[in-house]
Amino acid sequence: MIENQKIRPAKAIGPLGEPLTLDSLPPPDTTRWVVRRKAEVVAAVNGGLLTIDEVCTRYSLSPEEFASWQRAIDRSGMPGLRVTRIQHYRSLYERQQKY
Repeated sequence: MIENQKIRPAKAIGPLGEPLTLDSLPPPDTTRWVVRRKAEVVAAVNGGLLTIDEVCTRYSLSPEEFASWQRAIDRSGMPGLRVTRIQHYRSLYERQQKY
C-alpha cells in the first residue's frame, strides 16, 4: 500500500525565492488577493505542496480562476497577475502569438 501514498515535499520555492510551507501560505479565509499571494499559491501547486483541487477547496476558487493565475504567470510573470493590467498583458500576449 505504500505505492498509493502521496509523498509531498515539506517546502517549495516561492515566487521570490523564499521557502514556502503549508503554514506560510495565505490563510484559507483570504479574500483580498494581491499579486504576491496569488503567486505563492501557484508556486505551492507547482512545487507539489498542494494539488489544484486542494487549492480550489481551501481558498474557494474555481478551477478556471486558478488556471487564469497560472496562465498569467506563465505568460507575463508576477506582473501579469495585477488585476489592473490584465487587458494590457492579454493584448501583448495576443500580439506575440501573431508573430
